[in-house]
Parts: sequence; C-alpha cells; structure tokens
Amino acid sequence: MQNKGIIKLFALLFGLVSIYQLSFTFKANQIEDEAKAYAVSQYDESIENYQELRNQAEINYLDSLKTSKIKVGDEFEPIEVYNMLGVSQYTYTEVEENAMKLGLDLKGGINAIIQISVKDILKGLSNNSKDPIFNKALDDAEELQKDAQESYLESFFRAFDAIKGDTKLASPDIFANRDLSDVIKFDMTDDEVKSILETKIDESIVSAFEVLRNRIDGFGVSSPNIQRLGNSGRILIELPGAKDKKRVVDIITKTAQLQFWETYKTQEVLPYILQVNQALVEANKEKEEETSEVAEAEEVVDSTESAIDELTGQIETDSTDVADINPLGIQSYGNGGSVAAMFLAKDRAKVLAHLNDPKNRALLPAEMRYAKFLWGIQNKDSEYSELYVIKANRDGVPPLSGAVITDARQDYDQISRPAVSMQMNAKGAKTWEEMTKKAFETQGYIAIVLDDIVYSAPSVSNGPIAGGNSQISGAFSLTEAVDLANVLRAGKLPASAEIVQADEVGPSLGQEAIDSGIKSFGIALVFVLLWMIFYYGKAGGFADIALLLNILLIFGVLASLGAVLTLPGIAGIVLTIGISVDANVLIFERIREEIDKGKSQKESVKDGFANALSSILDANITTGLTALILFVFGTGPIKGFATTLIIGIVTSLFTAIFITRLLIDWYVNRGGKLDFSTAMTKGLFKNVNINFLRKRKIAYVISAVLLLTSLGSLFTTGLDQGIDFVGGRTYQVRFEQPVSTEEVTSVLNDPAVFASAEVKTIGAPNQLKISTKYKVEDNSVEADEEVQTKLFEALKPYLPSGMTYEEFDNGSGDAKIGKMLSSKVSPTIADDIKKSSFWAVLGSLVVVFLYILIRFKKWQFSLGAVAAVFHDVLIVLGIFSLTWRFMPFSMEIDQAFIAAILTVIGYSLNDTVVVFDRIREFLNEHTSWEFGRTINASLNSTLSRTLNTSVTTLVVLLAMFIFGADSLRGLLFALIVGVIVGTYSSMFIATPLMYDTAKKGDAAESLKKKVKEDDDEE
Repeated sequence: MQNKGIIKLFALLFGLVSIYQLSFTFKANQIEDEAKAYAVSQYDESIENYQELRNQAEINYLDSLKTSKIKVGDEFEPIEVYNMLGVSQYTYTEVEENAMKLGLDLKGGINAIIQISVKDILKGLSNNSKDPIFNKALDDAEELQKDAQESYLESFFRAFDAIKGDTKLASPDIFANRDLSDVIKFDMTDDEVKSILETKIDESIVSAFEVLRNRIDGFGVSSPNIQRLGNSGRILIELPGAKDKKRVVDIITKTAQLQFWETYKTQEVLPYILQVNQALVEANKEKEEETSEVAEAEEVVDSTESAIDELTGQIETDSTDVADINPLGIQSYGNGGSVAAMFLAKDRAKVLAHLNDPKNRALLPAEMRYAKFLWGIQNKDSEYSELYVIKANRDGVPPLSGAVITDARQDYDQISRPAVSMQMNAKGAKTWEEMTKKAFETQGYIAIVLDDIVYSAPSVSNGPIAGGNSQISGAFSLTEAVDLANVLRAGKLPASAEIVQADEVGPSLGQEAIDSGIKSFGIALVFVLLWMIFYYGKAGGFADIALLLNILLIFGVLASLGAVLTLPGIAGIVLTIGISVDANVLIFERIREEIDKGKSQKESVKDGFANALSSILDANITTGLTALILFVFGTGPIKGFATTLIIGIVTSLFTAIFITRLLIDWYVNRGGKLDFSTAMTKGLFKNVNINFLRKRKIAYVISAVLLLTSLGSLFTTGLDQGIDFVGGRTYQVRFEQPVSTEEVTSVLNDPAVFASAEVKTIGAPNQLKISTKYKVEDNSVEADEEVQTKLFEALKPYLPSGMTYEEFDNGSGDAKIGKMLSSKVSPTIADDIKKSSFWAVLGSLVVVFLYILIRFKKWQFSLGAVAAVFHDVLIVLGIFSLTWRFMPFSMEIDQAFIAAILTVIGYSLNDTVVVFDRIREFLNEHTSWEFGRTINASLNSTLSRTLNTSVTTLVVLLAMFIFGADSLRGLLFALIVGVIVGTYSSMFIATPLMYDTAKKGDAAESLKKKVKEDDDEE
C-alpha cells in the first residue's frame, strides 16, 4: 500500500482531534453532575415542590458559571472551568459549545414546529381590509388547507380566484393601499400582485424566523436548533435540556407588544372607580328590594335591636356587609401616583368587567372616554394587584412602541432588583424625550406596557431624558428579566405563532435512554469484538482495533460538527458496527480465497484488498444514498439516525480499507503469519455447492404466500398508525404500580373525558402510552393545557395520593411518577409527514435503481434489486400488520418506522450488490461457464460473507432490542425482520429474478459480452 506515512499521520491526527473534542463532553458532564449534586444539597425531599426548586437551582448554578466574573489584575474575566494540560483554559460557555450535543430523547427537552399565520400577514398587508370577498377567501383558504398539501398562500389564491368576480387583488380596498403603494399599483393584474405577495410573505416569514432565532439564542440552553421548513411558514425549534415548558411557550409565541403610555393619577380616576362601586351598591339594593318580602313590624324591631347591639359592642359586624358597601372589592387606593387602586388578584377579571361595562363607562368625563384599565405585573408573593389607567386614544396607537427599541439587556435598578435597560433609535429617542419632558413638567407618569401588562410607571424627576435610554423594573425574577430583554431585543413577531407539533421529553426519561443505550451498545460491541477474533483469529483482532478507532472517530466527528446525538442515532452507531464488520468480512473472505489459490501471504493480502474494494464501495454507496434521503426528509431524532449512519459509513470505509490494511501489512512484513481463520472456522463454507437457481421456484412460491398474506392483512387489519400520520396528542405516563390498560381505556373513553383514547403498555407494566384525538384541530396553548389537565384528573385514582398537577407534569420523586413524555401533531402536519415519508421511500428506490443501472450497465440487475427491495418492504409491513395487536411493545407506524424501512432498503441492497458484483467478476473470469453455473458459483462464494455479516448484524440489533430503550423496540423489530428477509431475498429473489429476465432472448449471452466489454474499457 502506497502513502502509508500520510495515512498514519492522518489517522493519528484524526484520533487526537477526536479525543480532544470528546474531552469537552466529559468535562461538561462532570460540571452538570456537580450542578445536580449542588441542587440536591440545597433542597430536601420533604420540601414542597422540591423537584421544581432543584431544577431551578441547577439552572442557576450553571448560569452563574456563564455570567459570573472574577477579578484578574485590573480586569474582570469569566470563570475558567477547564484547564487542558496547562496549555489552554476554557470557560463553561466554551466547554458547553464544544461538547457533544444530545438530542431531546437523551437529554430531555422540548421540540416544536411553529406555524406562522400567513392569514395574519395577509390581513396586515391589506391594512385589515373589510372587503367581504377578501375575507371570505381567507376563510375558504382555511377550509382548503384541511385536505391540501399546498401552502396557505396558494390556497388563498385558489379561493380568491373562485369567488372574485370583478374584484381585483390590486383593489384600493385590499392590497393597493397606502402602505403598499410603492409596489402594488391599481392597474396591476392579479398574477402580478400574486408574485409581489409571495415575496412579501417570504420576507415576513424570514423576519419571524430571525425574531425566533434571536429569542432562542438568548434562552440559555445548549445546542438549540432552529430551522425554516420549506416555504410552508413553519419553523422547527429544538431545545435539548429545556425543562420549563411554560417559559418556552411564552418565549416562542409571545408577540411582545411593547408600548409607552401616559397614565392618569390616582386623584383623576378614583372618582370614577368610586362611582362604579356606588352604582353596584345601588344595583344590589334594587335586586334585594325586588326579591325580599318581610313582615314590617318584625323587621323594624329586629333591625332596631341589632343596631343598638352593634353600637354597644354586643355583637360583631357581619363580614358580608363589606360586600354590600364595597362590591367592587377595592382593597386600597393609590398614593396619588400612577397606581389607581389595589384589588385582590383573584378578582381581576370581575373588576375589569365592571369598569369596562358600557353603562359604567358612560360615567367617565369626556376627556377620559378612551381611558384603558390595565393591571400591573403580578408579584408571585402577593395576593393583591395594582390597577393602572392609561391615557389611550380612539385608535389605540401609543405615542411610542417597541418598534423603536434597538437594544435591550438585563440590568438592575437602584435598589438592586432585576430590571431591563433599553436603547431606542433616533426617532424613538426624540419622542421619548418629548414624553419625559411633558411628564416632568406636569409631574406625570409614563407606563411601560408589555402585552397589556404594566411593568412599571415611573415619574420623571430629573428633567427630560435624552438619548433614548429607559429602564423597565418591576416585581419579576432574574430569569424573567433575561427573557424580557431577549424578547424586546428580538422584536415582535409579524404574525401570530401557533405550535402545530410538539414533543416534550422529561430529563429522567432521557437519562434512562442514555443508560439503556450505553448498556446495549456495550453488549453489542463486546460480542462483535469476540466474534471477529473467534472467526478470523489474529486478523480479527486487527479488525477490532480498527473498529474501536472507528467508534472513536464517529463520536469525534459528531462532536466536531456540532451534530446532535439522538437515541435513534445510537442505534445508527450500533448499525454502523455491523457495516464496519461487513467491510472487514468482505476483505478477509477475499484474502482467504486468494490464499486458497496458492498465492503467497503478501500477494493474497494485496489482491484481497483490491478485489474487495469494488464490492465494499458499491454496498456502502447504496446504503449511503438511502441514509442521505432519510437525512433530507427526516426531522429531529430521525435526522440524527441518518447523520450517524452517514458519518459511520465514511469512517468505516476509512478504518476498514486503510487502518486494517496498515495493521495487517505491519504484521506480515515483520514475518507474522495470518490464516484469517481459526481451527474451528478453517474451511467453513469452503466446499459449499448449493444449486440456488434450482430452488428459486420454491422460493417464489414461499415469497408469493408471504406477499399475499401481507397484502391481505394490510387491506383488512391495516397498520397501527401513530400520531405522526393521523394527528393527535400522545402522553407517556409512569405509575407507582402496574395498571390495567382496559380499565384506564374505559375511564378515558368516557364522553366527559376524551370520548376516544388509545392506551398501550410501553416497557414496564406501570408505564402507559396514551393517545387521543380530543381537540386535535385546536393547536392553542390553552387546548394543550386543557387536554393534559383532563388526563391528570382522569388518572388521579391511579396516581399517588395527594399528587399535584405540577408534580404530575414534571415527574414526581425518585421514581419519576407522572408524565414522562408528551407529543402533539396537528392533522395538517400529519398529512405532510405522510407525504414526505412516501416520497422518501419512493425516492430511495428510484435512486438505487438508477445507481445500479449505471454501475452494472444492465436493467436486469436494477430490476432484480428493486424487486427484492419491494419484496422486503411489503413483508416487513405485513408482519407489522399481522402482529401489532398482540406484541408487548409499540409497533406504531411513525417517522422512526420509516427510518427503519429505509435502512432495510439499504441493507437489502448491500447484500444484493455484493452478490451482483461477484457475478460480474465471474462472468469476466469464467467465460466458458454456463450462465446458471456462474450465478450459483457467485452465490456460493459469497455465502460465508452473507451469513457472517447477517448473523453479526442480527446479534447487534438483538442486543439493542433486548437491552435498549422501549421507544426503539418498534424500529429495531423492523430492522431485525428486514435483515432476515433481506438476506433471504438477496439469494433467492434478487439474483434468480435477474437470471430469469436475463436468460430470455439470449440476453444472458449479451450480458456476458457486455460485462467483458466494460471490463476491457476499464
């Protein structure tokens, strides 16, 4: 082998870089463990909500490492947490950035797909047009979207064209308005306007993407991922490690309507509040007079005696009398400043309803007719709320809005409370100076309002504020101040944002997934290492060294690229072990063949590697192509599976072809002897002479029976489609004791709960997977909360006594009883997933057909390979259809299953291509042989490799299936069935079918000639 020095240097550098990169992961894990230990030491389990407090303490500990600084000389510098051999020092932020990124299923966290409302954007572009045709087209487009695969904008265009009549999009009442006058003219055609609208919509979605990206970047989780999904108006957000779901939802969906208003003073609005209170007193009296009939004599005596008793102190005044004289519930008045009055927090809705009642608002003076009543930010430790009254106007447009904010940062006010400091642009600074000047001269107040909540309403005591600086302070925590600054800095969304798909994984479930993944990975690895030594002796030991380096490189590349490792990703790495072994098996089998021909050891090694190269490349390219398609069409964990598979294929090729060769050459050159077998495996499969073609008709019959049975079951029983394909919400719940699925199903199917729900045991008998389509069309946060609350109330009898909703939501105690995982998929998203899955499978088949056609130059090879793949996929689907009702694990058809199907396609092709490659070689070498003899000889010569690789891969998959995470069992079962069926089809379907189509019309002879010509050209 040439250029050994370069390969050695490259392997050494590659390995060192991988170790360097992985060291950050070990350090990050160490720091996170210290944070957990600190949190546990701070809050004992006897404390109420201790788990929530521990989570917050852990977050604060890690945040302190990022934000705290120590004095070094005359300057303050971030804390260094990692000193690498005294050469380089790193802060926690740097360690976290370089550490391997873990996906939601391993770290816990939140994943969501956000739908930006294109309808809102269109309304905004039309200046909220009242045109009936325009508004009907918007509504019709929503109906079309329920069944369409097109974007909302395309549906709107269709709906508008269907009903427009003489109305044009360029109407002054629609899009030819003042705001769009520069780009849309009255004389434009609808097609011209449509093109402009497409650009405007795209710009708005890009703006929303940037707003969300800026918000997420400031959220504080490691390795957040945000990406736009095509032109659908959807944005994918992944936040591994995020624990506070409410905070995430607020950050994602908050519109951040920041406004600055002048306020009325207490003395200006108090008369109105008292008038409303008195009006309520009188209204209550009138109701009492209408409904009460009492005897006058007895009433007079009783009331007189009661009054005397009260005056002499013989009885206490009934507390209900307070409601008679203060029905509005005024707790106290303001102190002459911006606070009008104080009320109980629980009465806020009632108070606003009375104050905004049109009959009561008629009591307001003419100059206050546009007054708006707002609550101040609620202090969590107080039961009272402050009422403010701002000087609003007819249009509800503030003198100054958040659009002028150019920067915002978390700060502290004069008494060290968390605050937010802001900087405005030139226009905003001028308006701010005018507002503060007026407030200074009139001794007034300016309310800083965010989403109709008054955060603060300070006075201006030192004259006008120039330069556009301002500060928001209030009763909020450090985290809330950071989030507020983040939202203000990022700006407001151009339209409403709706969560149409979401996954929430508890951190404990993620840790369990890591533990089970490591265990199954270790068992699989040990088996493979021992098997290679058992089968190939010392050569197997060299292959093991290359395999270990391969694993190191995979993890190193993942960490270096910032790729996210997911639970299916671990399955992909385990599968990569099988791929790596396959390459070594191909090489070793070819070397054994060369040795059997009587060649010297050096020549056998050289020729073995050379002859195996073609098969290795073809097999791995076909698998790589399917993995690439999976990467393009997959999302989240499935993309992680494809990522590790692609990386694994590349590193496997490098280690098998170059590293194994280096080790073997080194050993042979120093006089070592390698037999590439052991006493037990020497000569195994050497003299096998099976007539595969003679048995092909029996195989055809067996396959026909399997296919007909599969198709029959698919058409009658069908498949267990998960929410990825039908929409709905799914929850994984853990109980203290085993529970009956039938009993829980009966409870949840009550019309008062969900009316329809599906309950399955997943893993242990005390864990259930609950799916429901209740309110499946409603994607609002309120609907999510309602469904989960209903679930909690229905499951209360099966949960520990006294468990609160918060404990259920976060997982309670060491056993983590409660909700472990939740997922939501809207019907629209489900339709899109179905569509993309179909195209992914079809696309992989087309790509593979074309690759084999180009590589082998004959359609018969492509036909045999694709027919075998169809055969394998249908049988896997059929087995799932036949068994999903009684299998003790989830066999839902979801994105993970599609990943399994594509992997089965890749594996089946891998086997088939190796056989085809040998056929092409034998056709060139043995020109005098009959075509049938060539086929049989090729199959027999590759039998050792086929069985060796299949057995190794099966054992690896079985280790994952038995010891791995419950959520992967469906995927792994599909792979196990696929490997078995794929091995069978490569020998008894793909090759015989190619033979039957090639032998007709002397095609076999032309095939032999064609292969000979191609090899001569090469």
